[in-house]
Parts: sequence; C-alpha cells; structure tokens
Amino acid sequence: MYIYSICIIFSLVGPVLSKGDTDCPCDTADFCNCSSRKTIPPGLPKNTKGLNLSSNAIQIVTETDLNPYDQLQTLLLQHNEIHTINDASFQSLGNLEELDLSYNNLGHLSSAWFRNLYKLKHLNLLGNQYLTLGNNSLFTSLSSLRSLRFGNLNFSAIRKQNFEGLERLNKLEINAAQLTVYEEGSLARITQINDAILSVNISLLPALLTDLVHSVTSLEITDTEFSTPADMQAFESLTSTSVKQLIFRNCTIVDASGYRFVEIIQTYRNITDIIMIDCKLLGKGYQSPYLQNTKSSVTTIIVNKMEVPMFFIFSDLSSLHKIVPQFTHVTITDSPVFLIPCPFSQSFTSLQYLDVSGGRLDNTALESSVCYRTGGGACPMLQTLNISRNSLTSLPKVAEVLSGLNYLTNLDISQNHFGELSTSTCKWPKNLKYLNLSDSRMSIINTCIPTTLQILDVSSNDLKVFAIKMPHLTELYISNNRLSKLPGGINFPSLVILNIRNNELNDFGQSDLELFPNLTTLDGRGKNYVCSCQFLNFLQSNKASMVGWPDDYICDSPTSIKDIRIQDANLPPIVCHKTLIVTLSCILLIVLVAAIVALCHFLHIIWYVKMTWAWLKAKRKPLKNCDREICYDGFVSYSERDSEWVENMMVPKLETAGPPMKLCLHKRDFVPGKWIIDNIIDAMEKSYKTLFVLSEHFVRSEWCKYELEFSHFRLFDENNDTAILILLEPIEQETIPKRFCKLRKLMNTKTYLEWPTDEEQQEVFWHNLKIALNQQTP
Repeated sequence: MYIYSICIIFSLVGPVLSKGDTDCPCDTADFCNCSSRKTIPPGLPKNTKGLNLSSNAIQIVTETDLNPYDQLQTLLLQHNEIHTINDASFQSLGNLEELDLSYNNLGHLSSAWFRNLYKLKHLNLLGNQYLTLGNNSLFTSLSSLRSLRFGNLNFSAIRKQNFEGLERLNKLEINAAQLTVYEEGSLARITQINDAILSVNISLLPALLTDLVHSVTSLEITDTEFSTPADMQAFESLTSTSVKQLIFRNCTIVDASGYRFVEIIQTYRNITDIIMIDCKLLGKGYQSPYLQNTKSSVTTIIVNKMEVPMFFIFSDLSSLHKIVPQFTHVTITDSPVFLIPCPFSQSFTSLQYLDVSGGRLDNTALESSVCYRTGGGACPMLQTLNISRNSLTSLPKVAEVLSGLNYLTNLDISQNHFGELSTSTCKWPKNLKYLNLSDSRMSIINTCIPTTLQILDVSSNDLKVFAIKMPHLTELYISNNRLSKLPGGINFPSLVILNIRNNELNDFGQSDLELFPNLTTLDGRGKNYVCSCQFLNFLQSNKASMVGWPDDYICDSPTSIKDIRIQDANLPPIVCHKTLIVTLSCILLIVLVAAIVALCHFLHIIWYVKMTWAWLKAKRKPLKNCDREICYDGFVSYSERDSEWVENMMVPKLETAGPPMKLCLHKRDFVPGKWIIDNIIDAMEKSYKTLFVLSEHFVRSEWCKYELEFSHFRLFDENNDTAILILLEPIEQETIPKRFCKLRKLMNTKTYLEWPTDEEQQEVFWHNLKIALNQQTP
C-alpha cells in the first residue's frame, strides 16, 4: 500500500517537474532562454529566433533536435559537454546567423555541420578538444561569415586549406598558445580583417604577423610573455602595414623587451595607437633604448591597469624623451604613476590629451610634473587633462599650478580630497571651459571656481548651497549633493542642461525655472517629492524637458499619493483649491447670515423671540402691592405728547366719575428703578383693560409700540378682549405695525372710540368709554 501511494504521488508530481525542466521563458523578440538545464527541450515555439542552451549537460546534438526551428537566427550551445554533433544537426537552420559551440568536448570539427549555413555571420569554436581544423576547409560554404573564433590550450596546427572560402572578416580570434605548426600563407588567404586577436606560441608569432601585416586594421596580442628582446622581433614586420591599432592584453614585458619594442615603434609608419591593458612590467627601468631622431606614426599611447611590482624603485623613463614629442594623446590609468619629471614633461611638445587618472600624484608631484617651480614649459599644447582619482588635497594650489597651461580647456580633477576651501579666489588657466570637481568631499564652493567655464560637474559632494555667478555656463551637473532647492537661475543665464538628481530637492515651480531662460534639459531623478497641487500641475504640463520622465519621479507626500508616479498623482479639489473654497465658503456663510438676518427682520422673528422671552419672565413673577390680582380698571398707553389730554381731561373724567375708576399711568404708577418693560408688563397684568390713546404721536413713540406689542401677547395668551382703542385724531390704519395682526383684526372688527371735536358729542364719548371699562374680562 505504501509503495502504491508513492507511485501515485510520483505520477502526479513527475509531469510538473518535467514541465519545469522544459519550459523556457521567451521574450517579445522570440528569444528563448533555456540555459542551465539538462537537455534540448522539446515543444518550443516554431517561430523561435533565438535559443540559449548554454550551461547545460548536453552531450549529443542529433539531427532531429533542432529540425523544427527553421526560423532560428541565434543558437548558443557554449559550456555544455557536447562531444558529438550529427552531420545533419544544423541542416534545417538556413536562417542561422550566430552559432556558439565554445567550451565543449568536441574532438574534431566537420565541414558538414556548416553545409547549409549560408547566412552564418558569427561562429565561436573556442575551448574544445580538437587539435586542428582538419585537413579540408571547414568554412567553404560560410560566405557570409564575419566573426570567427577558434583554438584551445592544446590546439597545434594551422594549414593553408583551413581558411579556403574566407575572404573578409570583421573579427578573427586565434587561441593557440601551444601552436607548433603554421603553414606560411595560411592567414594570407583572408584579405581583410578588421580585428585580429592572437594568443599563439611566440616562436610562430612572426610568421602569423607576416601573413596578417597587410589585412588587419586592429591587432591584439593576448596572454603572451615577452621575456627577451628577441621576442619583440615579430613586430618589426609592422613597419609598413595596414595595422592602425596595436593592443597588448594580459601580457608580461621586461626591461629589455620593453626597450626593444620602443626602438621598434620608431620605425612604424602606419600604426597610430599603442594600447596596453592589464599588462605587467617587470624590472627597474634603468636601461636606455637606442633612439634616433626620427618620427614614427604613433601618436596615441593608452596604458590601463599596468602592474609594476617594483614601482617604488622604478626609473622615471626619462630616457624615452626622444620618442614622446610625437605623442598627442597619452592615457595611463589605474597605474602607479606618482611623478612625471619636469624635463620629461617638457618633451611632450605635441601633447593635447593627458589622462593619468587613478595614479598616485599629490600636490608636490603635480608641481614638478608641470614644471611650476622651474618656469613652466611642460606640455605646452595640452588641451585636456585628467588627474582624477589621485591624491590631490588643495584646490587653490592645483588651480595655481595649472594656470600656466594656456591651451587647457578641459580639466578633470574629480575624486580627489579637496575638502574645505582655504581661500575664496583662485588663479586658473585662462581658457578653461570644462571642469570636473565631482566626488571631492567639498561642502562649500565659493568664487574659487573660474567664471569662464561652460561645463561644470560638482556632483557627489556635500553641497547645500550653490550660488556662484557663472554667465557662460551651459551645463551644470550637481547631482548627489544636499541642495534643497534649485540653484539661483539668475546666476546662470546661459544654462541649457541642469542635472540635480539625488538631492534634497522637494519641489520646484515655474518661478524657479523662469530664471533659466535657455534651459532645455532638467534631470531631477532619484528623489521623492512633496507633491503639492502647484508642483503636480507644473510638472505634469512641463514633462518634455524632464530626463527619466515619468518613471523616476515619485511622490513622497502627502500620504494619499505616496510612492505614486507624479504623472499619475491627483489631489482632491479641496486640497488644490483650498483658498478658493475657503473664500467661497466665507461668502456663502455671509450670504446665509445676511439672508437669516433679512428673514428675521421681515418676519419679525427676533421680535417674537424677544417678546416671548420678556412675557415668559413677566408671567413667572409674583404680583405684589395689591390684595387682589387686578389693581386697575385700565392701563393707559399714550404718547408723552398727548399727556395733556390724558392727564387733564381723561383721568379727571374717569377717576372722579361715579363710581370712580382707577387708572394706571406710567408717570404716576410705574415703580421707579424698575426695568421699564417689566413695568409695562406688570401694569397690563394688573389692569382689566388697556386703553390705547392712538394718534400720530402714538405710532411714532417707541414705548407706545412696546405697550402695543405686550398687549398683543396678552390678547394671544388669554384669548379675550382687553384692548380699548381711542382715536384721539384720525390716523391711517397702515401706520400701525403690520406684525400686530390681532390688534389689526380688532381694529377691523370693533368700533373705535373716536374723540369728537364737538362738545355735545364728547359727553357721549365719555359715556361709551365708561361702559367699555366697566365690561371687565372674567
């Protein structure tokens, strides 16, 4: 049962694992990467154009493995264990342009493999086990071949028939350090070779160079040790040659062979560039070559990563002074150059370009190298100088030392250790246009910088402010510093390119860029921004000049759009138009308040509230000074201007009548010191009736209006008739406030007591008034 379960699991998992071994990712260009697998996977797309089968465990390529892929253009089979390839394995690959079979176990090569590969341009056969290219030509059918690489550690023989059919190559690489047989004229069959790379037995090197002397443009010698002057004899054949560039890579040279090569250089009439990469120079340099006063074609010397084990006792090479006047370009990088003696520097009379970056020059050595203490004269035609990655420490000193180089326009002194500036002014070469001060540990840059510059690079320092006036500057590179805002554009009226990436810049706007009238390119990548509304609107509408837009411009705040691309970020209107929204809100609030005030005025809401409150307060007060609840027959409301009629005529008539009536008058009966409204309310509460002596003076009296208002409340509250209206003189009904609807209704439904001018009618008036007063409300 246990074994049966395992079989079921394997049957389910097995296809999955198998699929994982055969599935190959293919990109949009139909290139499938099947590297680091075990076999040639089946089932790939039929239209596959590129197939990477490198670093697998493939041992055999059969005639059916690749038949389905007739569209294949690139086939990479390097670093496998292939020892057998069927003659028809590549027969269907008529469109193949690149084939890499390097570093396998192929013991022999067959021309049948390449029979139908008419379009093949690149063939790599390096690092296998074959000893020769066979007795017949492998490459007869490869008329389109442009790149050929072959050989291995044990490769031993090259014969004439090997290269039949090849006439022109862009690149030829031969790795044959153990080559023992070379038939003269073998490589001469190839009439044109742009780049030839040779790693061969040094004893056979002369024969190979003789065949290549008129076909190669760039010749590279690799992994070769030149231990005697005789080892350099092969290069004598290059005196008159098609070679323009001679390269030594990973070679070892001793004093004797090196000086012999220098003597040979003097004979060259076509080679212009001598390049040494990753080479080793043994010896102390004490010998001197035999040099004549002749001029060769060599103008460019490039030395990269030269190892000099005994550099601390190595000679200064001053003995080479006769050959250096012809040099226009010298590059010695990442090599132990710590001094160029003044006499030797003065020999570089034609030098225009000098690069000694990655050396060991300090301020004192630089002084000697440019003959600063001896009157100058070093490299008088020098236009470009690169002394970056050395041990220079004083920027003002460097400027002063180089000030005598009148033709110097380009200077790279980056990656030194200048630190703080000790002076604000410096003396520079008068024609300096380009200056690179990047990565120099500087926190302040003042007017020591020359104002003649057109291009300035101060990247990767510790700058917080950059405010130097530079009217001619067109390009400013100030990335990887600590600037929180753009440099003042008013100082750079000619600036075209500004690189300020990876600073502490949070934002910038139209007003900042308007100060750069000629700016066309701005690189502000590598920093997350505070995305305000103004910043978003500006950047989204001015993206054309932004380098790296939009992927490299990200919002850091506010939180709602953090880590979102500026191009895609949007803030709500309430954030972007806060001032407008607040202003509109205030206006709406003012309008609303004004509307409420107007509504209260026209609907008398405030009056109703005020009167209700006063009435409620009055009703809650206890009555005093009377044994009964009602103390008066009537409260007389009248205007002060009608007091003569009230006091001299009405009061005597009523209070002396039989029976006498008691009236409440404000002059006589109001409690002194008491709030007048409370007096009015109390008087009405303690009176059966309220007599309103109406006249033009009455309706204009403020206090009479209060008495009318409280009478209105009483009528509304008690639902009875307590008001007696006496028209002392004719008045318009409209003059009575419209809000007293109850009183206006009474005036429309009840008869007025009008004061007559006729004396006979006056008795009737008094009689009717007394009757009205005697009709007391229950």
